[in-house]
Amino acid sequence: MMSGRPRTAAVYRRRRLVFFGGLILLVAAIAAGVWLAIAQPWADAGAEPAPTSTSTPASTPTSTPTATDTPSPEPTSDEPATAAPCQARDVTVEAVTDADTYPSGVLPQLSISLTNKGDADCTIDVGSTTQVFTVASGSDTWWRSTDCQESPSSMVVTLAAGQTVTSATPVQWDRTRSDVATCDQENRPRAPGGGASYHVAVSIGGFEGVETRQILLY
Repeated sequence: MMSGRPRTAAVYRRRRLVFFGGLILLVAAIAAGVWLAIAQPWADAGAEPAPTSTSTPASTPTSTPTATDTPSPEPTSDEPATAAPCQARDVTVEAVTDADTYPSGVLPQLSISLTNKGDADCTIDVGSTTQVFTVASGSDTWWRSTDCQESPSSMVVTLAAGQTVTSATPVQWDRTRSDVATCDQENRPRAPGGGASYHVAVSIGGFEGVETRQILLY
């Protein structure tokens, strides 16, 4: 049963103070929460802030092409054309030496020059397995590179039309007589000097050099 006693002005003032006080506390709590979210005082002092992206996001295509409006490329082959093996008529082989005359104690350095004189590229094995150097004096063969060759290897390369290449690493003749039975001997017969003439013949990939190269030993 409600009381009929009238409320005084003081009661209304107390109620208004309680209401506004609660509202102020609520606003203060919200503001404190926002400040904490921004300041993050618990974070490590040395920690770097999270990176903020300044780049423009990739644009989204406005339409997706369909099979009817997308051009179809012509089929292509990624496989390179394979050159045919070199033929004797296409290549020229020559003996190369680092000098014409050699003083006493100087060892000749022997190389091979190979030219593709054909109109098309061709392949050839230029590895040490297919290289042969022969040094002769007249009909007397003094030295052959394959007599004591160690670890021969193959290396198939493409020789472009008109290209000339020379072996990168020369083969050294130690100015002795070679023999498969004397490969481990240190005192093999030495080739005479004093201006003696020797001829160097070469072959590579089964192709013989067209001419020999003369050298003189002193």
